[in-house]
Order: sequence, then structure tokens, then C-alpha cells
Amino acid sequence: MSEAYNPETEGAQMSFRDRMSYGDYLQLDRILGAQAPLSAAHDELLFIIQHQTSELWMRLAIHEIRAARAAVRAGDVQPAFKMLTRVARIFEQLNSAWDVLRTMTPSEYTNFRDTLGQSSGFQSAQYREIEYLVGNRNKAMLRPHEHHAEDHARLEAELHEPSLYDEALRLLARSGIPVPEEVLERDVTELHAAHPGVVDAWRTVYADPAKHWELYELAEKLVDFEDYFRRWRFNHVTTVERVIGFKRGTGGTAGVTYLRRMLEVELFPELWQVRTAL
Repeated sequence: MSEAYNPETEGAQMSFRDRMSYGDYLQLDRILGAQAPLSAAHDELLFIIQHQTSELWMRLAIHEIRAARAAVRAGDVQPAFKMLTRVARIFEQLNSAWDVLRTMTPSEYTNFRDTLGQSSGFQSAQYREIEYLVGNRNKAMLRPHEHHAEDHARLEAELHEPSLYDEALRLLARSGIPVPEEVLERDVTELHAAHPGVVDAWRTVYADPAKHWELYELAEKLVDFEDYFRRWRFNHVTTVERVIGFKRGTGGTAGVTYLRRMLEVELFPELWQVRTAL
């Protein structure tokens, strides 16, 4: 019988009294100590970890979207492609997480739902920041964050910055493709409304991909991201309906009815409309 493997014989560090360990670097004591169920229900830990890990992935998505926007603004679009691909894969990961949460039945959720109080996912400051970053700007959604000065200030500041989609349209214009002035000079704090002139601009790109390859690839990276983002919203709706039916949400929203309405929101409307125009 062979001896048990000992990594120390190959030079692996085994003592970390005076060295930084894996747990130290990742601050695992803080992360793994952040789950504090408020009930004795077995499934509350699943619910907490599902949402905490989602927030971690969203933090990375914000990091990547901000960098992609800066790259597009600078006209350095190649790095932006990699960042936007990563964001799409982040939302693919977030989509898979719903499969785990759906293992919780309505009976199991009922055992701890009352402990949530008025807390609700629609209050996520990071989710709101992602929407603001890419262009879905609803000023009314600032109010749930008024109690947290830092979050509110960050979201308020983001409202006054051109969104990722704004920067994409400005890049179109700088590349010599006509974009309506009222779109380029619009109040960026407001929600972008679909404009036929922007559809025409994207149609120019899609009509000759070889001539406008970087813009064409940027458009497809944006569509790819929104595709995964829409799937994430859809999975959210079906998971909520599966677990609570049509009850009102803990935060007071209409629950499934509210979430279904959000499915109709388009982040980059002209990029979807141009498919019909081609």
C-alpha cells in the first residue's frame, strides 16, 4: 500500500503563522461569517447565499461595465469587447444560480419569509447601478436608497454620466455614421427613448459589417449582454412565481406582475429594432 501523499515533500508551504494564506488573501473569515439567518428554517441559508453571491457577481459586472464604457469613450474598443464578453458570462452564471434557488419549495420559503421584513431584491443598489450604467435610467428608483448616503450618492452621480449605450452612439457619430443631434445632446439623466435615426445608424453598420467591423462587433457584444440580462430577468420571474405565486413582494411590489412588466424594458432598443429593418 502506497504512503499518503504529503505536498510538503514537493516544497509546498505548510505553515502560515507568518505568511499570508489563501483564507487571509480572500478574507474568508469575513465572507463566511456574513451569513446570519434570522430563523431556524433550514432553507434560509440557501436564500442568503444565493443573494450574497449574486451581489458579488454584480460587483464584478459593475467593474467590467465601467471599464468597457471608458474604453468605448476613448475609442479603444478592442478591450471593451473582452470586458463585455465577461459581463455576459457573469449573467450566464447568475442565470444558473436561479436553478439552485428553485430547489426551494413554497412551503420551505414560507418558514422564514416573515423574517425578511420589507427587504427585497428590487432594493439592490448594485442592480440599480448596472441598469444606470447601461442606460436604463429611472429616477424614481433612487428613493429606495435614500437611507444609505453612499449608495444614493453613487447612483445620483452615475445618472449624470453618459451611459454605456450613450458612449456607443457617440462612437458611431465619431466614426462618421450620422446620429441625430437630439440623441447625442440629450439629457443623459433621462431614459433613452428609441429613435428611428439611431435605427438607421445601426442599419448602416449591419448592412456592411466588413466596412464597419469594430462597430458591428460592439453592437453584437451589447446584444449578447442584453440577451443574457433578459434571460436573468425571465428566470427571476419564473423562480418567484414558482415559489410565491402571485403574492405581493416583501418590498411591497406587485411581485410577479411587477417583474413581468420589467421584461418589456429594452436596454438597447434600436439594436433589436434594426433586425426588422434589415
